[in-house]
Amino acid sequence: MENSVSSLSLGFPPNPTPNIFQVFSFTPSKTQQTRPPRFTTPRKHRTKKVKPFTEKDAFPCSLPLHNKNPIFIYKDIKRFARQNKLKEALTILDYVDQRGIPVDATTFSSVIAACIRTKSLAQGREVHIHIRINGLESNVFLRTKLVQMYTSCGSSEEARKLFDGLPCESVYPWNALLRGTVVSGERQYIELLKTYAEMRALGVQLNVYSFSNVIKSFAGASAFSEGLKTHALLIKNGFVDNYILRTSLIDMYFKCGKVRLACRVFEEIPERDVVAWGAMLAGFAHNRRQREVLEYVRWMVKEGVNPNSVVIAIAVPVIGEVCARRLGQEFHAYVLKTKSYSKQVPVQSALIDMYCKCGDMISARRVFYGSKERNVVCWTALMAGYAVNGKLEQALRSTIWMQQEGFKPDVVTIATVLPVCAQLRALEQGRQIHAYALKRWFLPNVSITSQLMMMYSKCGVVEYSRRLFDNMEERNVISWTAMIDSLIKNGHLCEALGVMRSMQLTKYRPDSVAIARMLSVCGELKLVKLGKEIHGQILKKDFASVPFVSAELINTYGLFGDVNKAKLVFNAVPVKDSITWTALIKAYGYNELYHDAIGLFYHMGASPNHFTFAAILSICDRAGFVDDACRIFNLMPKYKIEASKEHFAILVQLLTRNGQLEKAQRFEQMSSFL
Repeated sequence: MENSVSSLSLGFPPNPTPNIFQVFSFTPSKTQQTRPPRFTTPRKHRTKKVKPFTEKDAFPCSLPLHNKNPIFIYKDIKRFARQNKLKEALTILDYVDQRGIPVDATTFSSVIAACIRTKSLAQGREVHIHIRINGLESNVFLRTKLVQMYTSCGSSEEARKLFDGLPCESVYPWNALLRGTVVSGERQYIELLKTYAEMRALGVQLNVYSFSNVIKSFAGASAFSEGLKTHALLIKNGFVDNYILRTSLIDMYFKCGKVRLACRVFEEIPERDVVAWGAMLAGFAHNRRQREVLEYVRWMVKEGVNPNSVVIAIAVPVIGEVCARRLGQEFHAYVLKTKSYSKQVPVQSALIDMYCKCGDMISARRVFYGSKERNVVCWTALMAGYAVNGKLEQALRSTIWMQQEGFKPDVVTIATVLPVCAQLRALEQGRQIHAYALKRWFLPNVSITSQLMMMYSKCGVVEYSRRLFDNMEERNVISWTAMIDSLIKNGHLCEALGVMRSMQLTKYRPDSVAIARMLSVCGELKLVKLGKEIHGQILKKDFASVPFVSAELINTYGLFGDVNKAKLVFNAVPVKDSITWTALIKAYGYNELYHDAIGLFYHMGASPNHFTFAAILSICDRAGFVDDACRIFNLMPKYKIEASKEHFAILVQLLTRNGQLEKAQRFEQMSSFL
C-alpha cells in the first residue's frame, strides 16, 4: 500500500499485481524478463547507411503512370487527402518538389481540406511551404483556404497575417475566417463576434454562408440575444426564406432553450425536407423532450418523408430512454429493409444502445455480432448495456474482448468502465485502467480524473482520490463534487466540509448534486446554521424543484429534529414523487414519530420504491412493530418490487429481537436464495 501511494504521487497508479482477470496487460514478455542486459561500446567509425528515397516509396500504387503524366500524381495526392492520409500525400509532394514537377491549386486545396478535417497544424504548415515553393501563395483561393486552415487549427495569428493580404471587400476571405473560428471548437464566440461586427462596419455584403457560420457560433455559445438580432437582420436582408439558414435558426433556438421559437420557425417552412425534420428531432432530444421526438417522427413519416441515417441515430436512443421497444423494432426493421443504413456504424451503435436500455440484451448482442464493421463505439455501447442491466463482470470483460479484436479503448470506453470497477470494488482492474489512461495520454481529463476519484473512494482508498484531486491542473463542479462525495462515503465528513468551503472560494458555484452532498454533511454533523444558509442558496437558484435536492433538504431538517420545517419543505414541492415521500417518512422516523411515519406510508401520493420499503421497515424495526413490518413486507409484490437482502435482513433482525425465531429462520432461508 505504501509503495502504491508513493507511485501515485508522481502521477502514475500503483503497479498492478498479477491477476487472472487482468483488463490491460503491462507485464513484459518472457524474453524481456530472462534476457540479461547487453552493454556495447560504440565503434569509432560506424556509419549508418541511409536508404535512398525512390519513386517506389512515394508511389506504391501507380508507379508506371507517373513517369508519363503528372495528372496521375495529382490523383494520388487527392486520393490520399480524401482518406486523411496526410503523411502519404506530403511524401508525394516532397518527391515532386525534388523532381521540379509543379502542383496545381486544386490539388493543394484537397490537402488543405484534409488538414482542416484532422486539425493537423504541423502538416498544414508543410503544405503552406509547398504552396510558397510553387509560387501560388498569392492565389486568392488558396490563401483563403489557408486562412480557414490556420483558424480551424487554433493558430489565429498566422490566419490574420494571411487574411490581411487579401482583398477586404470580398466576402470569401471573411467567410473562411468565420468558418475556421467555428470549426476550431475552442468556444471562440467573442472572436467571431468581433469579426462579424468588423464585416458589418466595413460594409461587406454577407451571404448565406456568412450568416450560417455566425448562427452556428451563437448556437454553440447559447447567445440568444445576438441570435435574435441576427434573425431580425435576416428578415431585413431577405435571407429568412433560405432553407440552410432556417435550419440553423431552429438549431440555435433549441440550443438556447427556446423551444417555442424553434417550432415557430419550423412551422413557417413551406416544404420541409429531412434535414429540417432532423434539426427538430435533434433539438427536442437536446432539451430532453422525448415525447415530442416520437410525435415528430410519426408526423414526419405521415408527411411522406423517409428517415435517413441521421434521423435514425437521433430517434433510436430516445426510444431506448422511454423503453418503447416495439417502436424500436419497427425502426430496426426499416434499417434492415434499407440495407445501406444497416452497414453504418452510428446506426448499429444506436440500435445496440436502444435494445440495452430496453433490457433486451439478446437483441443487442444479435445486432452487435451481426455487424461486420463494428468499432470502438459499438463495443462501448454494448459495454454500457451490460453495466445498465447489472451484468458488471461481462462489462469489464468486454474491455479484454475488444482488445483481442484489435480495438483500443478510447476516452468514452474508459469513462464507461470505471464506474463498473467502482461498483465491483475491483481495485486491481481500476489501477490497470488508470495506468492505461496515463499511457494513452487520456489524462489530465477532468471527466476521467473524476471517475478515477470515485472508483478509488468506492474501493476504500480515499488517499488516492485526494492525490488525484490535488494534482488536477483544472477543476470543475464535477471534480469538486467527486472529491466531496469521496470523503463523505468514507466517513471523512469534516474534511468534506473543508472541501466545500474551499469550493465556495473559487469561481465555481455548486450545482444541484453538490448542494445535495453539502446538505447530507450538514445533516450528519448537525450544522443547523450552515444547513439554513444552503437552504437559502437552494431557493435563490430555484433548486427546490429538483426532486433529490428537496428530498435531501427534508431529510436534513429531519436530522436537525425540526419536523415542522421538513413538512413545510415537503408541502412546497410542486410535484411530489417517491423520493420526497420517502424523505418525509425518514424525517418522522428520526424524531420517533413512528405511527405518523406508518400512516404517511399508507397514504403516499406516489408508488413506493425499493428505498421507501427499506426506510419504513427500518422504522418498524426501531419501534418494534412486528405486525406492521410483516404487513408492509407483504405489500411489496403489489408494487412489483422484489425483496432484497437488505429488506430480509431488517425483518429477520426485528423478528429475532421479538422472540419469533422460527419465523426469522424461515425469512433467513428465503433470503439465501437471492
